[in-house]
Amino acid sequence: MDFRIELVPVPVTDVDRAIAFYTEQMGFDLDHDHTVSDDLRFVQLTPPGSACSITVGVGITEMAPGTQQIQMVVEDIEAARQELVSRGAPVRGVDSLPWGDFLWVDDPDGNRWSIQYIRPDADRV
Repeated sequence: MDFRIELVPVPVTDVDRAIAFYTEQMGFDLDHDHTVSDDLRFVQLTPPGSACSITVGVGITEMAPGTQQIQMVVEDIEAARQELVSRGAPVRGVDSLPWGDFLWVDDPDGNRWSIQYIRPDADRV
């Protein structure tokens, strides 16, 4: 039995601003943008190469905007940093820790993204 994580809610205050940030600055694909009613708008976005997407919208989650923390993993932290910086994303880092190299990006609502490169020499269990 496989248990796959495929969709993670990200609470935002302004859906259109979030779509612009995630597509333009983070490079995510906009998969769906469907308004069911004034109380329900479903937007799905997927990072390049990811099997897991995020959802933003109206009526999606009860979490407060700015409270979500999500981690992505990349094969080259410096290339990831350069791509995000070139897109205008507010990148912080790169920090080298025993378990990998990290950089951070906050979306306009303060939801925090950590981006990790797992070095071959990183401490592992």
